[in-house]
Amino acid sequence: MSELHPRSLADAAGLIRSGAATSVALTQAAIARARAEQPRINAFIAIEEEAALAAAEAADRWKAEGKPLGELHGVPLAHKDMYDRKGMVTGCGSKIRAGHVAGSTSTVMQRLEAAGAISIGRLNMSEFAMGPTGHNAHHGRARNPIDPERITGGSSSGSGAAVGAGVVLAALGSDTGGSIRLPAACCGVVGIKPTQGRVSRHGAMPLSFSQDCVGPLGAHVDDAYSLLKIISGADPLDTTCASLSPPGDLLGDISSIRLGVLGGLFEKDIAAVVGDGVATAMSALTPHVGSVRQAQPSDLSAVAELANVVAMAEAGAAHFDWMRERPEDYGPQIRMRLSQSLAMPAPIYIRALQTRSLMLAEFLETAFADADVLIAPVMPFLPPRSADVDIGASPEMNRVVSAMTSFTRPFSYLGLPVVTLPVAVSAEGLPVAIQIVGRPWREAEIASVARRLERELSLKPFMPQNAPLAQSA
Repeated sequence: MSELHPRSLADAAGLIRSGAATSVALTQAAIARARAEQPRINAFIAIEEEAALAAAEAADRWKAEGKPLGELHGVPLAHKDMYDRKGMVTGCGSKIRAGHVAGSTSTVMQRLEAAGAISIGRLNMSEFAMGPTGHNAHHGRARNPIDPERITGGSSSGSGAAVGAGVVLAALGSDTGGSIRLPAACCGVVGIKPTQGRVSRHGAMPLSFSQDCVGPLGAHVDDAYSLLKIISGADPLDTTCASLSPPGDLLGDISSIRLGVLGGLFEKDIAAVVGDGVATAMSALTPHVGSVRQAQPSDLSAVAELANVVAMAEAGAAHFDWMRERPEDYGPQIRMRLSQSLAMPAPIYIRALQTRSLMLAEFLETAFADADVLIAPVMPFLPPRSADVDIGASPEMNRVVSAMTSFTRPFSYLGLPVVTLPVAVSAEGLPVAIQIVGRPWREAEIASVARRLERELSLKPFMPQNAPLAQSA
């Protein structure tokens, strides 16, 4: 392990605590990696070197004075460009908010700062978090560190790229229909979409208030889960945030957990390599769990469309004024989608909301009847090439983009927690990833299964220690 490029958040924090490295040294190294990788992957909208080094110097002074240290004291991270920090720009990957200076700090950033973490910059994203591919008309698309011709997935594109390239060990993203899970899957890292209401959204850019989730991407399950625990918990500033404590510690023993493999929708038109990835995961987990069965979920054929109705109607409400006053400042794809959302009939939206609780109850009763944790693919195919999903570039674009979210949208609509992680490598060297889905508030359970799988497979071809700049200073 290079002292200037630790392999986990715990390693990084341990180096600073022991005095083997300073926060300034680790932050300088992360900034150097960010600048070196930026021409290749375009992960950052802004690298905030001056503010980051000032915070790192303050962290080192704090430690020198013998004051108590937070869990991530002095550790450099970076986050999706949608979380307010007082006195700093929050641009949301857009032209409209490109100069917006926040007057206060979001709850999740307050909690990371209280834990001692440093932010080195704002990460690229789909404009206003609308888009599963990661394309952005204003800042250009973030590029996949594994193969820059492939998409990163969106909308947390820069988060996936920065963690996948080893620039930082973890980053915040957000997920409304797959926006953490798709970048994690495409870039070969771990992503956690928590239960709806687990994490405060105060000071985070709104898109769909009934489906938005704040969550982490990390190099390893432990890294992502550590961030989730830090940012979780009740928040009086967000009335939609549940009055619950953060999730508990991970389980060392998963032998009592019953696994279910989701069929139906999640078997439809999948590539052979994706099916093989699910089989690989189940084979690795079978000796360590209580049972493995084929889960029989209720019919989810309409869920993707219901989820889209809710998301777009709520996005249209959030952007109503700007669409009247500044429509030309949106990228063409986002402007088209928002124009359609403004025409969404209210009865259709209300019916989609009313249906959700019924479908959740039915899904919990059927899919989880003989299972505690469910396994499903993230996408039906490998990460597409950017050229295949560029606007107007391919007659297949709409089909591919729609199919990308067909396996992720159901769990956003139902509000369930999901961990995504890579489980195999394709012949092209691309990650094959799965979703591990749990009942509401069972993040510790699904993350424990994910960690066991990560350890059993010993598969980390996309982790930072193997990135091209792993030993850079």
